[in-house]
Amino acid sequence: MSVFRTLPVFRCLQPWRYGYRMVSGAVFVGALVLGACSSDDGAESTPPEPAPSTTAAPATTTVPEPDPPEGNGEEIDDVPEPVAVEFDVRVSSGQVTVTGAEPGTSLELSNGDNIHQGDADELGNLIFRLVEPGPGYVVSITGQGGTDPFEVPDLDQHPDPSFYDSQTMVEGLNYIEMRDGTLIAAMVRFPDGAGGGPFPTVIEYSGYDPASPYAEEPTIQIYRSLGYATVGVNMRGSGCSGGAYDYFEPLQSIDGYDAIEVIAAQDWVQHNHVGMVGISYSGISQLFVAATQPPSLAAITPISVIEDTYRSVLYPGGIYNNGFAKSWADSRQGANDAYGQEWVTRRVDEGDEICDANQLLRSQNRDLDALTTANEFYDPAVGDLIAPRTFVEHIEVPVFLAGAWQDEQTGGRFATMLNRFTGSPVFGADLYNGAHADSLGPYSLQRAAEFLDVYVARRTPAIAPLIRFGAPILYEQVFGVAGIQVPPDRFSSLEEAQATIESEPPLRLLLDMGSAPGAVGAPVPRNVWEFETLPQHSEAGDGSTNRYKANNDTWLIGSGGALISSTQTGSEPLVEAFTVVTTKSQQLTKTADGDGDANEFDNLNWPALVDGEALVYRSEPFAEDRLLLGSGTVELRVAADAADADLEVTISEIRPDGTEMYIQSGWLRASHRGLGDDIATLHSHSSADFEPLPASTFTDVVVEIFPSGHVFRAGSRLALTIDSPGGNRNLWAFDVVDADGTSVYVEVNGASRLNLPMIETPADLNPALGVCGSQRSQPCRAVVEWVNRAA
Repeated sequence: MSVFRTLPVFRCLQPWRYGYRMVSGAVFVGALVLGACSSDDGAESTPPEPAPSTTAAPATTTVPEPDPPEGNGEEIDDVPEPVAVEFDVRVSSGQVTVTGAEPGTSLELSNGDNIHQGDADELGNLIFRLVEPGPGYVVSITGQGGTDPFEVPDLDQHPDPSFYDSQTMVEGLNYIEMRDGTLIAAMVRFPDGAGGGPFPTVIEYSGYDPASPYAEEPTIQIYRSLGYATVGVNMRGSGCSGGAYDYFEPLQSIDGYDAIEVIAAQDWVQHNHVGMVGISYSGISQLFVAATQPPSLAAITPISVIEDTYRSVLYPGGIYNNGFAKSWADSRQGANDAYGQEWVTRRVDEGDEICDANQLLRSQNRDLDALTTANEFYDPAVGDLIAPRTFVEHIEVPVFLAGAWQDEQTGGRFATMLNRFTGSPVFGADLYNGAHADSLGPYSLQRAAEFLDVYVARRTPAIAPLIRFGAPILYEQVFGVAGIQVPPDRFSSLEEAQATIESEPPLRLLLDMGSAPGAVGAPVPRNVWEFETLPQHSEAGDGSTNRYKANNDTWLIGSGGALISSTQTGSEPLVEAFTVVTTKSQQLTKTADGDGDANEFDNLNWPALVDGEALVYRSEPFAEDRLLLGSGTVELRVAADAADADLEVTISEIRPDGTEMYIQSGWLRASHRGLGDDIATLHSHSSADFEPLPASTFTDVVVEIFPSGHVFRAGSRLALTIDSPGGNRNLWAFDVVDADGTSVYVEVNGASRLNLPMIETPADLNPALGVCGSQRSQPCRAVVEWVNRAA
């Protein structure tokens, strides 16, 4: 099926709230205000009948007749006739869309100060994105006449509440009108057997399939079973929604604002406010939407999220992640092409003319791979727009967040922004070792449900008996472990629940997930501890805002593979080296026999190191239990045979039983070593700070270790490995510099050091070592004797 398929007559005209009709150069504000079109019979429904509407004629711009050329007064036969060019213009918040232009036409958008240019594509479409708001804009054919001036509204110029109140949604597939007239697909599902409401209501918002009427997203299933009405909303440019797709462009956040206000206005929505739910894409989207401060948003529960698209996943340490990051972008590119999702094709084949018409603008979808490779360096004008750490302080509703340190998709760097939710009146977060989907495990699920019950449903939090009965069956199917139970309900009243949630420490560490007695391998913790903040964020390091005092321990990297206590002194400086192996960059820890396993990310194979290809340093055994909690750094003095080098650092636990357990890693392209102004971002990754390694000279670099939480039991040792990137992640791979076979040199005995936030463990620690092979996303391998290569 192609975007060039013949379009049927619209049953529901797509209105343009900020639309303009251009006739003979004059611009008129479109006055089409329609209610949302909706279907009332779910997956088997036919396309909805529209509300009465007025059809606008095609917009036309007449190009002025040119003056005749100067000559000797003789008649000129080849003076061109006036040319009529037809195209339509839609004005959105920060965006202007041209449709119906002659393919290939060069167009310009300008208000004198700001100029945007581009060519209409093969369908006559062109979107001008990230347009600076303001008056006086004109769309013109380059070198010819244009429209009368118009204003591009700002993102916070919201419609009158009557715009939202006038739209009606019913059970089944609906189309919500955005402020610019784009129709967004939204699937409404009521709790089974609960009648017509009103219901507490939650929204899942993403570019996946939340609006599909044929299958429910897992989070939607969970909350509908908990008695919530659910609304799955597809972002513009995805699924059956109109518009073109881009990765978290500002207009998607404003669409989320509009969707929340329309949904909350429905008479079947209890309290006329909503919450947001979802994991990963639909977890991250909550941060973007909540920062726009929709008045009818009551709470959000973002899980498995990022804090910075560039630093978290796309370019960790400045190295392009051509594993998961690239595959995710490629999958979104294909799925969000016209008719790119199976459920869209099915819907259109069944006669949904709105879904069909909404595919027309997909020719203007952004090329995500081209955008990624064009942004090797961090540009705040681009990167800050898609970095939640830069705007989460604007969120003013209760937030519950959860994530895994070793998340194989979004990574563990989200934890560096936990102290930035300063506008939220209530904040809570679960932190744990594990995989991407573990945020749907019983402990975090219960806490998220408590938040929504208190702040959205306004009821005493409780897991229904039927859910408790079915949970072990569901969890066994998902995680492959029998007998997993949801923790008992904690509260006897709404007042007790709210008072407790608002007074207990916000951060909860779920430790040793996968090693709990009776639930080995399951996302169930062996210890649960609470904290006010992560240690690296405590004031002046004196513990005044932290339940436990933070001590950032430092080890000198010494000769002979030793990590030396900072209270000791090293001997004479010495240089050790490892050989760069670029093929390692594509090596994953996922095992081949796990490919068909629902719980495949516990079947991990952490490959053994190869002589000469790594440097390994080990501490003396710990005399007492110590808890690592937060981000670390490795300060290295390095040189290389090449002008650049990609570095990977890994910390692990060398256990008394002869095994080594993985904890966390960090990465850095040495030419990106320039530091930024913010400790949470560490490196600027800007083109201005790009600096190749000087030849035959040692240079200071700081490599970030992503956040983690892990207990080193007494008798265990800390290990640091320095080598080429790869082999430590289930899905991440790295587009490394071509320096295979060269050497990287590290100066030890005082010039290089490891810094980690280590604190005392609470008194109720389970003393047993974690279960190797079962502790989630922390694979083990045998300890081997190791000798570093001297340079």
